[in-house]
Amino acid sequence: RYRYPAEQMPFGMTTATWLDQLVRRGARERFAGAVPDDLQQRIDRELALIHDLDYEGYFLTMYEIVNFCRTEGIICQGRGSAANSVVCYCLKITAVNPREVDLLFERFISRERAEPPDIDLDIEHGRREEVIQHVYKKYGRDKAAMVANVVRFRPRSAIREVGKALGLPAVQLDRLAKSASHSFVAQFPENEGGELPLAELANAGFDPQAPLHRHFARLVAEIQEFPRHLSIHPGGFLLGHQPVHDLVPIENATMPGRTVIQWDKYGVEALGLFKVDLLGLGALNQMHLAFDLLREHRAIDLSLARIPRDDADTYAMLGRADSVGTFQVESRAQMNMLPRLRPVCYYDLVIQVAIIRPGPISGGMLHPYLARRNGDEPVTYPHPSLEPILRKTLGVPLFQEQVMRLAMTAADYTPGEADQLRRDMATWRSHGPLEQHHERLVSRMVAKGITAEFAERVFQQIRGFGEYGFPESHAASFALIAYATSWLKCHHPDVFACSLLNAQPMGFYSTGTIVEDAKRHNIHVLPIDATASSWPCTLSCEGRVVCPVGGASGAAPERARRAKREAPDGTHNPPFAALRMGLRYVKGLRRDVGERIVEGGRLSPYRSIADLHRRARVPVDDLAALARAGALASLEADRRKALWAVHGLSRRDRPEQFLLALEDPEPAPSLRELSEMEVINWDWHEAGHSPRAHLLAPWREQLAAQGWPTAEVVNGMYDGRRCEYVGLVICRQRPHTAKGVTFLTLEDETGFVNLVVWQQVWDQFKVQIRTLSVMGVSGKIQAADGVTHLMVEKVWAPRFEREPVAGRSRDFQ
Repeated sequence: RYRYPAEQMPFGMTTATWLDQLVRRGARERFAGAVPDDLQQRIDRELALIHDLDYEGYFLTMYEIVNFCRTEGIICQGRGSAANSVVCYCLKITAVNPREVDLLFERFISRERAEPPDIDLDIEHGRREEVIQHVYKKYGRDKAAMVANVVRFRPRSAIREVGKALGLPAVQLDRLAKSASHSFVAQFPENEGGELPLAELANAGFDPQAPLHRHFARLVAEIQEFPRHLSIHPGGFLLGHQPVHDLVPIENATMPGRTVIQWDKYGVEALGLFKVDLLGLGALNQMHLAFDLLREHRAIDLSLARIPRDDADTYAMLGRADSVGTFQVESRAQMNMLPRLRPVCYYDLVIQVAIIRPGPISGGMLHPYLARRNGDEPVTYPHPSLEPILRKTLGVPLFQEQVMRLAMTAADYTPGEADQLRRDMATWRSHGPLEQHHERLVSRMVAKGITAEFAERVFQQIRGFGEYGFPESHAASFALIAYATSWLKCHHPDVFACSLLNAQPMGFYSTGTIVEDAKRHNIHVLPIDATASSWPCTLSCEGRVVCPVGGASGAAPERARRAKREAPDGTHNPPFAALRMGLRYVKGLRRDVGERIVEGGRLSPYRSIADLHRRARVPVDDLAALARAGALASLEADRRKALWAVHGLSRRDRPEQFLLALEDPEPAPSLRELSEMEVINWDWHEAGHSPRAHLLAPWREQLAAQGWPTAEVVNGMYDGRRCEYVGLVICRQRPHTAKGVTFLTLEDETGFVNLVVWQQVWDQFKVQIRTLSVMGVSGKIQAADGVTHLMVEKVWAPRFEREPVAGRSRDFQ
């Protein structure tokens, strides 16, 4: 049993009285001094259970960690089952208002379960290590250690490791591994004992009939899920009031400054030990960066709690599926759902976050909910007793908590049994524990007058939750951040784009897609420039329409009028700033070198490439990377001449002799200038984006000559029309809930086109679908509810006079 360190308590107080005082003080702050009677009763009930189970230490420890974050200006937010607790809300561990979302406290703490609550804390990614080291310092390394994580063999790692052990060619193994999605093994035919499909072996260059290669296929299947190595849990801490090493050995982690126990989270949970998860969340890091930019450029002081609520413009933007880069609602599936769901309030966003998950999809709950929401189907309840549980989701169960309540009401589960059902739903790839609930749930529901069809659908949903359940408490916490990022994108798209680029890597889209989306929102993107860029991306008045706060108008008054939009309260939003790309996006440039370049440029402008080389002590390889990315254009406009000058320096200087570099390198010979097409290709290859144009823009004339339209035109086509389209692949997905259907997203300079590939088309063109970076497709338009898909019938490689460089895509994740 974990106990809060006694030396941290105020003099003369017990953990119970100190927790009571903190909660009641927090309640007065949360509810402006007048705590509603119903919430006061919930607080009393929760505190009584916490005291009975002697759990005060868990809440005080979590309060202390959150308080440290707030003191240090680190954005954090509790999520998961902790959002079910009013006590956690009053302690400011979570931000989910219990007046807005009625959650199930028994999912967090159960008297029957009588085991420590699992508390998750999301922390901005860039500062999580500060919080981790604070925990080590405050509680001591003998009483705090991180939880281990058992990394297991998955299809790709199994293919590489087994193939290496058998001495198979590395090139063929690499080809086979890259073609294997995360659900690859699940697609193995049962009659082959779960082995690799023979066609996959042949496509990778193996002989399916060779005994060695058949043996390889069997071993790859056999080793799936077997432990590969021990690593650190993403943020799990085991805390004890006695030395942790009395329970389990502690060892130094590979990462400096961390110690780890030898058990994973399942072992910790099985023994009922206290674990707190300090998880890094990139979206919170982005929000912090955005708030800093707003203070610097707009004199606006915002936080997550102070972002205006229920903003109509924000919800209208989401209804148009304009959500690239936002939190949780940016994926292709979410963007397809947004115009159909059309959220108009916070709770709609809670449902939006949670509905595109295996649970509701597998249980067949998605379409009934949409039909009822749109008025195409009446709202009915399978039994009058279930109306209070299902009213807010129109009679359709969508959340884990609803399933638990439904089991308690319709199948007479006790709260402890309902929580066991939740735990069995979380067994992931093993459905064994869930099957024991099947007969009990269905038979008891039927006995109460609920149709067998509905009971079976509920159980199928439970099975889906076993793959990836999404509790309402989790969705409620994430919906707050989803709204905040969406509000920023709607009202300050320049700040949003800049902070998003500086928070990378995170999210769903590549740098190139984020930059193109910023351009489509009237943000002027300035190129990387060694004489003007900082290491991160910045907002700038240079090359702009209007400065962010005051300032003079630029040369594009029409664009300025479009940028200056009216806010709902009648005021005007500040005009958009130009976005200057940072040196961090030059491929191969080290951060310490980039920061020296910025520091030297602050002292006085660089006069030449040689001056930059000497004063900032930039190695020749880094200079070459800058030249290839076009970052030396203000010193030498032609990239080939810039590279010539850089290589001239490399012939004269040894790396340590920067001071001897000549100011005037020998003149470059006559070099052919790069065409626009070549410049854009170089941009994408060396920096992953181009401020000048989308990768396909220079080819638009060729594409149009072939009759291939833009994404904007395709998305405006009527249902049933046949068309061909060519675009850059940015996403490939093959979810197991789609029953063999593959989804792709293609992009050009005007937007996205969503593709649907049925199993028979996949079987015929899977090599092209997996490997093409720029893809041509033929098919039929399906347009309904404001969403357009291209149903693919044929896939082909478009021919260009000069091929675009390969873009980056997010594949099978």
